[in-house]
Amino acid sequence: MVDQLRPEDPQRIGAYRLLGRLGTGGMGRVFLARSERGRTVAVKLVRAELAAQEEFRGRFRREVRAALRVGGKWTAPVLDADTEAEIPWVATGYVPGPSLQQVVKDYGPLPERSVAVLAAGLAHALTDIHTAGLVHRDLKPSNVMITIDGPRVIDFGIARALETVADGSGSITHTGAMVGSPAFMSPEQVRGDRVTPACDVFCLGSVLAYAATGLQPFGAASSGVHAQMFRIVQEPPDLDAVPEGLRGLVAACLTKDPAGRPSLTEVLRLIDGIRGGAAAQEADAGRAEPWLPGAIVAQLGRHAVQLLELEAEAESGAADQGATTTTGGAGSAQTPPPRDPRPAEPPQAPVPTAVRVPPPAPVRRRGSRGALVAALALLAVVAGGGTAYVLVKESGHDTGGGSPRATAGTSSAAPIATSAPIATPSASQDAPPTPTDGPPPPVAAPADLVGTWETSYGASGGVTDSRTLVVGPDGTVTLNGDRTDGTHTLYQCQWLMTVTDAGTPTRLSPSFLVSGKPAASCSPGSATTLVLVDATHLKRLGVAREKQPPVYEKQPDT
Repeated sequence: MVDQLRPEDPQRIGAYRLLGRLGTGGMGRVFLARSERGRTVAVKLVRAELAAQEEFRGRFRREVRAALRVGGKWTAPVLDADTEAEIPWVATGYVPGPSLQQVVKDYGPLPERSVAVLAAGLAHALTDIHTAGLVHRDLKPSNVMITIDGPRVIDFGIARALETVADGSGSITHTGAMVGSPAFMSPEQVRGDRVTPACDVFCLGSVLAYAATGLQPFGAASSGVHAQMFRIVQEPPDLDAVPEGLRGLVAACLTKDPAGRPSLTEVLRLIDGIRGGAAAQEADAGRAEPWLPGAIVAQLGRHAVQLLELEAEAESGAADQGATTTTGGAGSAQTPPPRDPRPAEPPQAPVPTAVRVPPPAPVRRRGSRGALVAALALLAVVAGGGTAYVLVKESGHDTGGGSPRATAGTSSAAPIATSAPIATPSASQDAPPTPTDGPPPPVAAPADLVGTWETSYGASGGVTDSRTLVVGPDGTVTLNGDRTDGTHTLYQCQWLMTVTDAGTPTRLSPSFLVSGKPAASCSPGSATTLVLVDATHLKRLGVAREKQPPVYEKQPDT
């Protein structure tokens, strides 16, 4: 749920234009915002009283630095921050979906299979967080976002910064401060003991119990916070309503002694046992069964429509008002001086004391296709009919591995995750152009992009995908792609594009299929952008279904 900005809210924070309010928490206000190049983000603005505490600032600085190292697909990444601003802030990737708390409140407990998928996603997210040297400390249903592709964890690493604050008055404590939501705390958090990654495993058990039953395993909040915390430390959880197939996993996570809890690797092994090889069955022919009930998928579609409407209103408002600047005051953030707009690779070396990272990589400004697809799914759910599919466009590697997506009829498609029978949407004005349209006239390509660039990446079963991108001086761009299994060529495709904007980033037209079997593994795609990583490496951003864009390497002239 996105609320309108209030009069006391800033219009911009750093390089981000605010679109609305997402909520308020112990750290401060959270806003939905858009970067200068179109990426939707969530920006958390620290409370002024916290910003005035140097000890908080120091810990916030360290935690943000560590959070920048967290990778993986199961978390909302930290993209940008300014820990030295008058009012510090941090920007993360925006997850377009409701929280687990909201989903359970609206639709009740999740089915057993959905909880198993949820458990696997959360275990992977916590693994990524722990690998970066962080402990989440506040894993709870409101910090788990639900998307059509699986769960996403938010607010990792932030809770530790609040450990310097004992209460809302701003007094400082070094011991005994409790950070977290009482119903989802671990025993060691309640006691004020040293917190380790095993703390997150306990919290995971509580979250899974809630997802499966709609109940808190140590009693409802109406019984009193102190009673809840006593039961967390002294009494066994109430797991009677947890499905039998999940009960062993949840009980193991909720072991009182941190040393007796399973590691995340062991948690994933237990989940594999619960699913009984379901993952392999779901991957058959490249079609995974939906992980969420159809009613929840419909809500995701409504959420996507609302986001599109909000962004459209914000675009209209910005056009009417022109450029805006941030005003001073306790509720405002200072706008930094202009920075080099070219994105860089995520930092590998320690980030300087004043944490400033490049703004997020650009995305296409033309209509949030992912949200539009979700909206189409919603409309199809309402209409009823056959099975819905999203056309697979010219795309990059499938990070999940395996063979290309199986076709349905004559279309190369991936199923929208919904259990309801829905009609296949017909072609629309937003569909990719047909090969007969032809690309627009090119503009001259930037000199540092001209040349041949290559990349390859492996998938499961010994399959290898290769791409060769050739950028001509006149702005004509060709892309050759093939997939092999070491013995046979599974497909070969060639696409044609043109440079439409030679700025930074360099924008390319939609791709048009020159050769290769249409409507199978080779299909035209939407507009994309080229971004230089350094003098000999680039990324192509905006390719459909490509969550981790590969890095192309420039080839020597021959």
